[in-house]
Amino acid sequence: MEKWFFINWQAIFIPSISIFELIIRGSLVYLALFSVLRLLPSRQLGTLGITDLLVVVLFAEAAQNAMASNYTSITEGAILVGTVIFWSYLLNWLGYKLPQFQRFLNPPPLLLVKNGRMIERHLQRELITDDELMSKLRQQGVEFLADVKFAYIEADGRISIIMSDAKTGSVPEQKVALKSDLH
Repeated sequence: MEKWFFINWQAIFIPSISIFELIIRGSLVYLALFSVLRLLPSRQLGTLGITDLLVVVLFAEAAQNAMASNYTSITEGAILVGTVIFWSYLLNWLGYKLPQFQRFLNPPPLLLVKNGRMIERHLQRELITDDELMSKLRQQGVEFLADVKFAYIEADGRISIIMSDAKTGSVPEQKVALKSDLH
């Protein structure tokens, strides 16, 4: 009964391992997972960016371990969460400051359809079947592949479409209206 009311304040707040070791462990895990996730095809990521997904997963894991006392102190969990925040911020900052690094963080859009024809090797690279692509096109209101001038898979896994104007023979009214709204 005595154990129910006993609180070991030292175990709650004083880390049981080196703070430097915690930072190294958190950094290595973050960078390893980031590298693995960066190599996955874009379609596996849905609408979350790599760093967004990684931050959410690692925050949850670090916080869960701290709360479930897999670490011996809350301080250890806070240090790991701080390490994840640091790497997330640093990678985003580097991507903002260095355009070359941004290409590593977020791959450029990949062309999937050009002038109504699927680019099979790009679909294979991203593990997208013809049926999946057509499903995505239909969800965006495209009835016929021939109407698509370009379709790209973006870094976040979404597919963006540029429709062909050849079907109507003129510039669509929506584009004209948008251009006149700019002036």
